[in-house]
Amino acid sequence: MAEMKKIPERSEVALADRWAIEDLYPNDEAWKQDLEKLKALSAELAAFAGKLGESAATLLAFSRKTEEASVLLSNIYNYSSRRNDEDTRVAQYQEMNGMAMSAYVGLMSATAFQTPEIMAIPEETMERFYAEEPGLERYRRYIFSIRRHADHVLSPAEEKLLAMAGEMMQSPDDIYSKFADADLSFPDAVDKNGVKHPLSQGTYISYMESDDRELRKSAFQNTYHTWASYKNTVAAALNAQVKALQFNADARKYASPLEASLDNTKVPVSVYHNLIEAVHQNFDKMHRYTRLRKKLLGVDELHFYDLYTPLVPGADVKIPFEQAKQTVYESLAPMGEDYRKILKEGFDNRWIDVYQNVGKRSGAYSAGAFVHPYVLLNYTGTLDSQFTLAHEMGHALHSWHSNKYQNPVDADYVIFVAEVASTCNEALLMEHLLSKTTDKKERAYLINHFLEQFRTTLYRQTMFAEFELIIGRLNQEGVALTAERMCEEYKKLNAAYFGEDIVLDDEIAYEWERIPHFYYNYYVFQYATGYSAAIALSRRILREGESAVKDYIGFLSGGCSKDPIDLLKGAGVDMSSPEPVNQALALFGELLDEMEALMAE
Repeated sequence: MAEMKKIPERSEVALADRWAIEDLYPNDEAWKQDLEKLKALSAELAAFAGKLGESAATLLAFSRKTEEASVLLSNIYNYSSRRNDEDTRVAQYQEMNGMAMSAYVGLMSATAFQTPEIMAIPEETMERFYAEEPGLERYRRYIFSIRRHADHVLSPAEEKLLAMAGEMMQSPDDIYSKFADADLSFPDAVDKNGVKHPLSQGTYISYMESDDRELRKSAFQNTYHTWASYKNTVAAALNAQVKALQFNADARKYASPLEASLDNTKVPVSVYHNLIEAVHQNFDKMHRYTRLRKKLLGVDELHFYDLYTPLVPGADVKIPFEQAKQTVYESLAPMGEDYRKILKEGFDNRWIDVYQNVGKRSGAYSAGAFVHPYVLLNYTGTLDSQFTLAHEMGHALHSWHSNKYQNPVDADYVIFVAEVASTCNEALLMEHLLSKTTDKKERAYLINHFLEQFRTTLYRQTMFAEFELIIGRLNQEGVALTAERMCEEYKKLNAAYFGEDIVLDDEIAYEWERIPHFYYNYYVFQYATGYSAAIALSRRILREGESAVKDYIGFLSGGCSKDPIDLLKGAGVDMSSPEPVNQALALFGELLDEMEALMAE
């Protein structure tokens, strides 16, 4: 592996490779003007307190102003967050992000009365309001979503108090983000020739994919030894997150934080448990995969730093970003030209912030702003980076369709369906790449990558979900969530998920420290359920063509206009059943069969 170039400063990144932040606001001053508008709107909304049940006209006026405020807040928060993520060291954007959060909390506090007041309107009165003011139909689903939480709504004073605590409840995530992305640094990784390589959150996985085992080991150890030295600090932050979720669940009279989290999106708790149970029932396939990996790598001992490197040496090549875009575009031909036209619009109009720079937020995401989606990448030219591009543009086009076909109050799709569109794109990309090659070595390389998607998305994310479940339960039982206890529980999970054919490296016990999704409130299980749904959807699209695409576009355009389970049923997948998970894991077994056959030839 050649020595990596110095990570550039933000100012050194070409404009064409930066997202078009000016599409949101031309400058910071314009942003500040909208911030003041939002504050004024919050005051106007506060004046409706005690009046929402008076008449249909009053409720409609309040609903319209609430929608206006939500659009304004979205623009404000998108701008400050995107600016902050460009370089997390910049105090100006840290401050603006804090101002945006304060404005959000202010809006929530100013409108905290809406939930109990809307709840208090009798059903017959509510129906009369809809008849008197047809404009209220626009807000029917939104109003129903409030009214269905009757058992978990508090008094106006209590609701206001919880809203005022919102900024404090975000503190664990904010503290962790600043520590992990802005303050934490790592010793250089060293390859087999003694050459040093700059190690960061963004470069870690690329080193794990290297065929240089010494570089992998060095990066692995330097990463986790660094995290280990801060284990008590990170444990305190995660413990605070767990307690914040428990506080919210207790305050709103839920049986658990998991129930509170899933109730927000009307996903049955059984879906979470079904996923973990289905994966447990298929541990044998993952254990079989680690045995195969150990055999094909030809190592006496398989370590966790051996899990990401390709099993087929020499097939990996660097993929320039322009080539990656073209390949992703070609792979999505089954989605039809209307879909690909929007994809190209994003490629050509700087929806994407492409490369890593010093201080930039690690990882990748898509943010669905109303003007257009914004995609953050840290593109490194690997096959995995190409799949990340397909993944995040799946999110982006989901947001684009929802924003186009739903009004703002119904456009924000829930997190349960968030990973479906992204992973469907990945599955279609994989099918495209496999269809283009007849070379056995290249095919084996691609199948290896497909197997890795199952390992990292279905098995690993389920392991993360189980870890969240465990620490939440321990907290409910009054067990202290010390760093030692978290390491103990996390190491046991790795032993169960990966089996006896891998060395249980001491360092892996600290991996929980570097997972930002543990601050997202039971989010990660949806990567696994979304992956399972996406596998089913991609196969239906390839098998049935236009009719399946039409159903799928309907799903993308649905926003939160229906419950997530119903939205997916409309696209052809029933996630209330464990069957999609079992079908996906059956495919994993078939891929293992083919991989073993290819490598035996």
